[in-house]
Amino acid sequence: MSVRPRWRWRLADASGAALERPTSPVFLARFDAEQWLGEHWRGLAAQGVRSATVEHDGQPQGTPIELPTP
Repeated sequence: MSVRPRWRWRLADASGAALERPTSPVFLARFDAEQWLGEHWRGLAAQGVRSATVEHDGQPQGTPIELPTP
């Protein structure tokens, strides 16, 4: 049995602290995670998310993406 990779977004406020809400779903492919953020960034920004970092099995991959304020 093989384990599939898990991707999710770490969502943070303006100070860089991780938010408990909203949360990111878990994805099996990075493409799907990136597509989700592209579709939902406006709603996330309206909820106070100021940056998002994609994580692979809990490890950050790349630099945070800054979300513009609504």
